[in-house]
Amino acid sequence: MMKKAIALILIVTLSGCTELQSVVGSLPQGGVDNQLIANGLRQALDMGIKKQVEKLTQENGFYNNELAKILLPPELQKVDKTLRSIGLGSLADEGIKALNSAATDAVGQATPIFVDAVKGITFADARNLLLGGDRSATNYLEERTREELYAKFNPTITASFEKVGAAKIWNNLITRYNNVPLTTDVNPDLTDYVTKEALDGVFNMIAVEEKDIRTSTAARTTTVLKRVFALQD
Repeated sequence: MMKKAIALILIVTLSGCTELQSVVGSLPQGGVDNQLIANGLRQALDMGIKKQVEKLTQENGFYNNELAKILLPPELQKVDKTLRSIGLGSLADEGIKALNSAATDAVGQATPIFVDAVKGITFADARNLLLGGDRSATNYLEERTREELYAKFNPTITASFEKVGAAKIWNNLITRYNNVPLTTDVNPDLTDYVTKEALDGVFNMIAVEEKDIRTSTAARTTTVLKRVFALQD
């Protein structure tokens, strides 16, 4: 009984101190263990998918987003430059938009893949991730799921290329380029390239929400998020 009273007096005494949060967080009855922290990190990643990745699924979601927009790979930049030089700038623009449209369509179909990846991830050291950088949880997710996500996402990109007409546009564009005198023929694997770029865009958007939750208490909209991310403040 005496020990409990002393503990209570200690907490009251420290109520005006900045150390109070860490003291309370370290008490056993606080329940902020590694599992709860892991749940908080998963919720932050889920929020990134629901609030930020959702933006990529809207019309021109990739094309109009500087964090996710897919630009041309080096081997196609010369295609773009050459076509513009011979008056085919509109065709080049159409080609860039087609790549981004395919990514937008694919992400809209594949969002459940990313949700499942978050559900299935395990955090071996959730506390250290919580106290890491602004996108620590996002980086952790990417490191452990990117290869699997690529395998699942690539067929969706391939289907989206056909659906939005990107395959036809780029076949025409590359054919026109390859027919230009004194050029070296190109035949890039655009589905591989767009798959990788689209995944980069998805992870970048998830990271946006993670940073927001870490830096703004208003973004912590659940009890778990409030309890867990208060520890890193």
